[in-house]
Amino acid sequence: MLAVLSPGQGAQKPGFLTPWLALDGAEARLRWWSALAGVDLLHLGTQADAEEIKDTAKTQPLLIAAALLAADHLPIADVSVVAGHSVGELGAAALAGVLSPESAITLAGVRGREMAAACALEPTGMAAVLGGEEAEILAALEKHGLYPANRNGAGQIVAAGAKDGLEKFAAEPPARTRIITLQVAGAFHTPYMAPAEQALAAVAGGINAAHPARMLLSNADGVAVHDGPEMLSRLVKQVTAPVRWDLCMRSLADLGITAIIELPPAGTLAGLIKRELKGEQAPEIVTLNTPDDLAAARDLIGRHRAAHTNEPSLHFRVVVATVGGTFEPTAGLEEGSPIKAGESIGRVVTRQGNVDVTAHQPGHLIEWLAHHDDPVAPGQPLARIGELS
Repeated sequence: MLAVLSPGQGAQKPGFLTPWLALDGAEARLRWWSALAGVDLLHLGTQADAEEIKDTAKTQPLLIAAALLAADHLPIADVSVVAGHSVGELGAAALAGVLSPESAITLAGVRGREMAAACALEPTGMAAVLGGEEAEILAALEKHGLYPANRNGAGQIVAAGAKDGLEKFAAEPPARTRIITLQVAGAFHTPYMAPAEQALAAVAGGINAAHPARMLLSNADGVAVHDGPEMLSRLVKQVTAPVRWDLCMRSLADLGITAIIELPPAGTLAGLIKRELKGEQAPEIVTLNTPDDLAAARDLIGRHRAAHTNEPSLHFRVVVATVGGTFEPTAGLEEGSPIKAGESIGRVVTRQGNVDVTAHQPGHLIEWLAHHDDPVAPGQPLARIGELS
């Protein structure tokens, strides 16, 4: 099973899009997306220096454009799972079919501009906290009015909030920690970004989101989201909510992912994966940075792609668990009962909370494949739903 990952802000490098312009149609596509994003993506990806592409308003659409431009040259239909870090979730949502590329680029442009504007309202920032005990770190953050904006696994929490709070936190660090101030514009993924969330919601309200065509993991909790409008809502709320990349990596491990491709500018997420998933869990990884890497990426997909079949389609659908936990079917729902689209047929109880299991099309319950209090794994079949004739 293979996953494709879309990186977030901080992964950009000067000139990283230059080699991609040699591909047919790439320059025209970037000019079209520039009009949607409100920034010159060609200039930013080829000629801009490191200081210019640190600007949040410019970086965010640039990263999504890079990911989608590269993904155009991969057989995404053979990919099982997609995920993105922070703004990279917009790229992942487009790869899953929830958003069109044009919608993803437009939202990235709005997101970047509005988050940059929110950063200018008051002095805020972010700092990486390396090492230490999680409970002690969280308690210290709360003491200083700070937020755990990112949890990236491998003993790393990113603190965010007012600059004076960050300074006090750094002056009294929790035991066995190292604090590194990050060169960012403000406190992303905290309530300080509320104006940006409101602005993004106003634009997102005019977008029609489709249901994902492949498993799409959410930064909110690492759970696979199977409803398009719900994912769009999560993308908006994620502006002020923590990035739980640690839970996304846990889900990748639980799913038994055997291979990963990181889209350009690649390397950051691959590094986190290598530190987190080791031994038997370690996947084969391709970092896709230039067109020269496409052959290796296509080969990886060919060797780890989802199984396909030429057999005729059956007239039922299997509903699967999106997370691991304990299954609780909806009380009173019996085999043979009619099912409405979007109706909950049960829930998976996890340590992080309950996750609803819903039917995506109307039909009737043919057979339970899991029963009350059964332990279930991600991707495990729970029920067969017969399609309406």
